[in-house]
Amino acid sequence: MRAAVDEFGHHLARVDDRSAETVRAYLGDVVSLLDHAAEAGLTTLAELDIVLLRGWLAARIRQGAARTSQARRAAAARAFTAWAFRTGRVPADPGAHLASPKTHRTLPTVLRADQAEALMAGNEEDPESLRDRAVLELLYATGVRVSELCGLNQADVDEARRVVRVFGKGAKERAVPYGIPAQKALDAYRRHARPKLAVKASGDALFLGVKGGRLQQTVVRRIVDAAARAAGLPHTSPHDLRHLAATHLLDGGADLRAVQDLLGHSSLSSTQIYTHVSTERLRAAFKQAHPRA
Repeated sequence: MRAAVDEFGHHLARVDDRSAETVRAYLGDVVSLLDHAAEAGLTTLAELDIVLLRGWLAARIRQGAARTSQARRAAAARAFTAWAFRTGRVPADPGAHLASPKTHRTLPTVLRADQAEALMAGNEEDPESLRDRAVLELLYATGVRVSELCGLNQADVDEARRVVRVFGKGAKERAVPYGIPAQKALDAYRRHARPKLAVKASGDALFLGVKGGRLQQTVVRRIVDAAARAAGLPHTSPHDLRHLAATHLLDGGADLRAVQDLLGHSSLSSTQIYTHVSTERLRAAFKQAHPRA
């Protein structure tokens, strides 16, 4: 079974071209499934069946697993059993009959435009402050994921067109525009801060840490949270800025398909949640302002 897990991981990464995060999550789920199977007395993959798969998911629910995690586990199990069937490791594909739990999608809480303005405020001119301001501006301007931001190289920035080249999930490439405030922050960082942070091993990485290496996602999360606290705002994460960018674009009249392309969503249904956010904000404004609300 250990060998099967290793080969499945290789298939996800090399054949299906899944991201490192997806491979890691799916392999963790498959190991959990096989541990459950071993506890039930199974010794080979061929003994896997739909009853065991459902029992595994049910056990996770009893442990308090979130619905979103359960949906991912079901997807991982289906991918694994389908692969095992195609490669002759199981006589049939039990995962083909495994349904995903329906996820309850909560509407993201987003900042107002004036709160976003306060989040971006800052007048310190030391290298770290200039970097942090550029990070905040670019996250809000583009709605990129934190992993995408950290993966940016200097060559990915087209200053003349104010467009950044982003490599998203599944190594899919997209071009995302950004505005003048982000351009000014990026220019200040690249001219006055990055040269002071750079070392020989920095390479072409756009954003650098204090030791000159590529900026890490954990540091970006600390940057966003610290800026929110300094502005007197609720806890804010890089993903909250992604929500913020999408919602403010739709509030301003942007087309849903354009927002989908900007965010790099493969399905329009992933983007449609932001239309509900905008509708809720519109409804609140209507109730407050309309005489017959």
